[in-house]
Amino acid sequence: MKLLRHGPAGAEKPGLLCADGTIRDLSGVVSDIAGPVLSDAGLERLRNLDPASLPVVEPGTRLGPCVAGIGKFICIGLNYSDHAAETGAAVPAEPIVFMKATSAVCGPDDPILIPRGSVKTDWEVELAVIIGTRAKYVSEAEALSHVAGYAVANDVSERAFQIERAGQWTKGKSCDNFGPLGPWLVTRDEVADPQTLPMWLKLNGETMQDGSTRTMVFGVAHLVSYLSQFMTLHPGDVISTGTPPGVGMGKKPQRFLKPGDVVELGVKGLGHQRQQVVADA
Repeated sequence: MKLLRHGPAGAEKPGLLCADGTIRDLSGVVSDIAGPVLSDAGLERLRNLDPASLPVVEPGTRLGPCVAGIGKFICIGLNYSDHAAETGAAVPAEPIVFMKATSAVCGPDDPILIPRGSVKTDWEVELAVIIGTRAKYVSEAEALSHVAGYAVANDVSERAFQIERAGQWTKGKSCDNFGPLGPWLVTRDEVADPQTLPMWLKLNGETMQDGSTRTMVFGVAHLVSYLSQFMTLHPGDVISTGTPPGVGMGKKPQRFLKPGDVVELGVKGLGHQRQQVVADA
């Protein structure tokens, strides 16, 4: 099942993608794709609906981030062995954890905004994990049972803000529209193995990233279990699990985004995103 949110920014409604590609409105059934709706019971209720009984959403309607009520947007750094190699960093002994402000979250096709003073805005295609039920001190064996589903994320990053200025990575990761999420949440039952998903990113039609979740250092089950030892994970929390090689920072010479660029990215089975790059006002 593929769940989504459609409509103007800040006023999105819940929806469902049908097998024929039409989008159906769920606002008469649930208030949003959030909270208890993300539990196994909540998802099963939606799974048992007859899509034909739901209103059709007009084609071309904007898609928002595929989940609402995000309490935490947790990111994992250097989690692909081949990405660590391209940056010259050692593979970490434990997951590198940082946060992206939830104000950065936007729809999958909303523009990437180059922030004021930016000279090194970069791209990162990632697999996002969306928590469905409360997880605290969970084992790796039970971790995936707490996952509602998966989505495509672009962990947009300003490298100068992130690395060259004092403090933590968060300020280089949290500018407005630095968290495109979606187009839809693909429920856990449709992803047989989150560690075998090809992923890609193109800049102006040229392939920059062509990788697979197979090269993750720490897999999804490990990450959910690991994070739950330090913080309680709640429904709607998002874990962005790292990126394969091919980011602008790793290019020789380095290459970064500029207004007018077009970024396209996707993860197999989870859909794709397309973003126009513009200067922030």
